[in-house]
Amino acid sequence: MKRRVLFVCTANSARSLMAEALLRDIAGDQFEVASAGTDPTEPHPMALQVLEEAGVSTGGLYSKRLADVQEQYWDYVITLCEKASSECGTVCQPAQQIAWDFADPVPANRHSTFALRLKEIKERVALFALIHQKETGSKPASYDPVAVFKALADDFRLAALLLVRSEEQLCVCELTEAFEALQPKVSRHLAILRDAGLLATERRGQWIYYSLNPGIPQWLARVLDETASHNDRLIESPLARLRAMADRPSVQCL
Repeated sequence: MKRRVLFVCTANSARSLMAEALLRDIAGDQFEVASAGTDPTEPHPMALQVLEEAGVSTGGLYSKRLADVQEQYWDYVITLCEKASSECGTVCQPAQQIAWDFADPVPANRHSTFALRLKEIKERVALFALIHQKETGSKPASYDPVAVFKALADDFRLAALLLVRSEEQLCVCELTEAFEALQPKVSRHLAILRDAGLLATERRGQWIYYSLNPGIPQWLARVLDETASHNDRLIESPLARLRAMADRPSVQCL
């Protein structure tokens, strides 16, 4: 399962956007990546230029507010300046906090400065990907019964898994609506199910969809089938709220 990484700096116009594009280019098969700013502006033209000159795609890059993404689940939050580091330590829990410090190339407004900063960030991003690639969940889940049943030993997680199974694919906003729960709570529980190998994820544009992992063993599939067939009440109310949603999915899903 892919780990989720959020890069943060002040303006989300250069450093964090570069880092987002670079990690996606270097290890997009291992990480879900986004970036945000504590006081965002717009992508700087020279940041986009040096990325394109380096052969790194800039598609989909845009400046975002930290407030819009801080309540989502993140495995890693990597700050690229001191201001962002001081703010993320309190608002992005329980993510692992990593503080990098790169000088802002915007004040110089020189192509050579942006190119140098891109080179420096690329080296750090490549090292991060190398060090953390073993933690991305890319290896198959063991499906140890104790670990599986521990993940399912929570009424919310069990109901959420059965609801996803029933609907085949759901995104976070649909689950928050169905269970009338806050997004951080939903994201944390989904991460536990994902790490246990019970859920698979797929990104479509800016949305992440959850589905039952097609690789689960037959014994576990039978357990879920029997549980679902004899416990309709577990998802009766959430399913009704889900079906009553006016717009599915919401643009708030990320």
